[in-house]
Amino acid sequence: QVQLVESGGGLVQAGGSLRLSCAASGRTFSSYAMGWFRQAPGKEREFVAAISSSGGGSDYAFSVRGRFAISRDNAKNTVYLQMNSLEPEDSAVYYCAAARFNGLAYRARTYEYWGQGTQVTVSS
Repeated sequence: QVQLVESGGGLVQAGGSLRLSCAASGRTFSSYAMGWFRQAPGKEREFVAAISSSGGGSDYAFSVRGRFAISRDNAKNTVYLQMNSLEPEDSAVYYCAAARFNGLAYRARTYEYWGQGTQVTVSS
C-alpha cells in the first residue's frame, strides 16, 4: 500500500513558476514508476509527466515539454514537478500517481495509487 500526498499548488500569474511535491509513504517507493496528471473542470484527466522508478527516464506531454520538469528523490520518498512559464491553460487539479511498472507509464489506468490532488490556478 502506498499513500501519496501532494503539496505546492496555489495561485500564480501567467509566466510564473510553481513546484509541486508528492510525498509517498512506505519503504518501496523506489520500486514505483511515478506520474503527474491533471484535470481541469469539465475535462478528462490527462497525462502530464512520468518518471521511471530509478529516475533515469522521464517524459512529458507535448503541451508542457520544455516548461515542466519531473524529478524524484528516492531517499526522501518524494517526486517533484517543477512548472515554469505557466499559462492559464495549465490551471487544473494536479495529481501524482504510483505504478509498479518497468519504464514510463502514460496511461492513468496503469497507476495503482493516487494522491488527493492539489489545485493550480494560473491567472492571465
